[in-house]
Formats: sequence, C-alpha cells, structure tokens
Amino acid sequence: MKICAAQLRPVAGNVTMNTAKHLEFIKLAVAQQGDVVFFPELSLTGFEPRLASSLAVELADQQFHVFQELSDQHRILIGVGMPIAVKTGVQIGMVWFTPGKARQLYAKQQLHIDETPYFIPGDEQLVLERGGMILAPAICYESLQVDHADKAVALTAEVYLASVAKPANGIARGAVHYLDMARRHTMPVIMANCIGPCDNFISVGQSAAWNNQGELLAQMDRESEGVVILDTQSESASVIGIA
Repeated sequence: MKICAAQLRPVAGNVTMNTAKHLEFIKLAVAQQGDVVFFPELSLTGFEPRLASSLAVELADQQFHVFQELSDQHRILIGVGMPIAVKTGVQIGMVWFTPGKARQLYAKQQLHIDETPYFIPGDEQLVLERGGMILAPAICYESLQVDHADKAVALTAEVYLASVAKPANGIARGAVHYLDMARRHTMPVIMANCIGPCDNFISVGQSAAWNNQGELLAQMDRESEGVVILDTQSESASVIGIA
C-alpha cells in the first residue's frame, strides 16, 4: 500500500483556491499509484482559528462532493482538513472519503490550549481500513501525546497518520516523538505538514515518513510543495515535488 502525505502552501481562508490545490495533489497521488492521500491540519482553509467559525461547514456540505467523486473514480482514500460545524460548536475536522462509502469525520480530540477559544474537541477515534491495514488519523497537538497513539493501537491501528500545522520548534519535537511512537508500537508513522503563514506562526513543512523501527525514510524540505509517499509493502519512502 502507498500512503501519500501532502505538503502544501494553503491560501488563508480561501477554500476555492485551496480546493483546486488539493485536486492537483490528489492527481499526483493517483499518478504515483497511491492508495491513500491525506493533507495537513485544516488544509482547505489554512490553520486560521480566528476564521474558523465563519468558514465552518457541516459534514454533508456539497463542496465535499468533488473529493468523493475522485475517491470513487480512482479507488483512493482521501483525507482533507476543514472546520466542521456541529450542534455544540466548531471542530477541527478531517473529512475522509472512501471509495463507494459515505464520507466520515474525524474530529481532533485533544486541543491545544490556544485552540479552545475557537473549537470544541471530538470524542471518538476514527480508524480506517485500506489495503488490508488499519490506519489511525491524528491531528497536530494530539499526535504529540503518547496516550493518543496508545489508544489508536488499542483499536488495532497499524499505521499512524499525523496531519499537522507546525512551526520549527513543533517539527523538531515531532521528529523525536514520531520516531519514539514508531518504535514503541512497531508501527509506521507518516506526517503531513503545511508550509507558509498560519495564524501567528510560520509552518515549516518537513513532512516525513518513519518505518516501524523509527528510522526516517524520507523527508521534504521547508519550502517545497509535494508528497511524501510511504510504501508499506517495501518499507520504503520517497518524495515527489509538484510544480
């Protein structure tokens, strides 16, 4: 199975432009025979908490239809980031599109203290099946908490998908943590980070993949857009840029 972590430079608050970018990345993943492609935290809006309430949509929103169509057409699992409006507030959502099935929402369960004025947490871990393997998504801050990965593994997760928006210090911490989690659970980890301005910081990319022994297999730089591709069968990874 090939899992693609997309590294992109979102345009703050511009869902239309960001959707167009997502479609390019999905086409790239399909061209690389990817089975899964997922994006950074709040990828369709950029990580902009102060804009989230005005941009949030419900899970059933029609703007997601294009992703389901591509998932069905190319038999690929797609995960995109979006603020999701629920009855009690707004969640940091990852919407997942599985070929031939209804879309699913994973909402960030553990919020950073800076996010609590704008978002409410999710209350359930989602696991996904693809290529005979169980995948567990994690979103930024919670992906750096040991108990999150522990609980995902208790749900039989075999690959950890970290969707983040992180500056330099967060990526440095993440590099150590994801290595440890890979070793702790004998589980590959792949991380998608964005690049460029986010809220009050600069996100520095360096999206990466680690094997189940914690060895860094591939990593992008701080400025380029593209995908990291983890091949779980060959236990290898590569980087493909996008023009």
